[in-house]
Amino acid sequence: MKVGDMIIDAAKKQAEGEIAVHKANIEVYKAMPAGIGEHSDVTEAVMAELDKMAAASDRLEMIEKHFTKTNPYQTPISE
Repeated sequence: MKVGDMIIDAAKKQAEGEIAVHKANIEVYKAMPAGIGEHSDVTEAVMAELDKMAAASDRLEMIEKHFTKTNPYQTPISE
């Protein structure tokens, strides 16, 4: 695997990991909304987690769109 491909793969894995972390946090809020002392507004806390998930999901979408060989419409940035 080329170094550039390794960097893109690492970025993809990082975004996937971020999604998993924020999804787990939401599951905790759902299971124990009263048990989260530092978050008095659980709805706001869940919305913040969703925003973070959306950012990571956007990164995954950009990786798929611009850096995968399975996308026939991919336009390489540089070679």
